[in-house]
Amino acid sequence: MTNQLRISGRLIAREALRYTPAGIPVCTGVLEHRSEQEEDGGIRDVECEVPLIALGDTAKWLAAATPGLEMALTGFIAAKSKNRKTLVFHVQSIEFLEGKKNA
Repeated sequence: MTNQLRISGRLIAREALRYTPAGIPVCTGVLEHRSEQEEDGGIRDVECEVPLIALGDTAKWLAAATPGLEMALTGFIAAKSKNRKTLVFHVQSIEFLEGKKNA
């Protein structure tokens, strides 16, 4: 089964870096995505806010990002917990897009 997501947008919120009891860095935040997508022969405006979490070195990169930065993220989606089925995007890599809008 495939569970891979790549999405770009603007970081609109980010919590401070914290550590698990095992000493693993963790950072959470929210990405705002806006785009136009083709659907059933028409164009649809898409706007959403995606809750995200990063661990390890990726968490350190996310914690260093300033809200407002454009970025492309790759990772997977999973339930927030066993009891809460709300989806959270688990970030595995970050590409900062500042200055690359026309690249």
